Amino acid sequence: MPTEYIVQQGDYLAGLAKQFGLPASVIWNHPKNADLKQKRVDPNILFPGDRLHIPDLTTGEQSCSTDKLHKFETPNPKLSLRLTLEDQYHQPIANADCVLGVDGDFQKLKSDGKGKIEQVISPGVQDGVITIQVPNVPLGNFQIPLKIGYLDPLEEVSGQIARLNNLGYLAGDADKPDLEAFRSAVEEFQCDFGLRVDGICGPKTQSKLKEVYGC
Repeated sequence: MPTEYIVQQGDYLAGLAKQFGLPASVIWNHPKNADLKQKRVDPNILFPGDRLHIPDLTTGEQSCSTDKLHKFETPNPKLSLRLTLEDQYHQPIANADCVLGVDGDFQKLKSDGKGKIEQVISPGVQDGVITIQVPNVPLGNFQIPLKIGYLDPLEEVSGQIARLNNLGYLAGDADKPDLEAFRSAVEEFQCDFGLRVDGICGPKTQSKLKEVYGC
């Protein structure tokens, strides 16, 4: 029967679709999710407490002859984990050897000329780790934990804090916001990117934060 699912921290649509055995598009495009779809532009960046309607799994029929071999395929869109490696000066860590571990599977990868890494992952995974095998960069040769699906939407303060922290600005704990630390981080970010320095993460600052962070 249909379910009104309450989003938990770490949930994202691709993982929930796998959990409930439905295509992500069927869930996201359901009329009862229209308001959420308008509020959260990216279905894989949801917020704890969001209500997601999970429709019934429906069956269908396909006629075919009994004296032939038939092949049926279901759509299986790829889910990619994208990372950008930067040093303390916001410069890309380019062409760096790395080891990425997701769901117990470790892959040797190399960042591109802009410090970017992209790897296909299985829907539903929430934990990973990356080791940048370059000794003279921050955290070089140390395992850096990855929390997949834990990034909150940009319009939420916790999402702004997380992005600022990931970019190297000390914005405090996203779960327990420190308004002074958050304001100071916003001011530093605004100063670095030529914005009006007022410590308020308003529309223009959010837009630049999205541009710099990538989502």
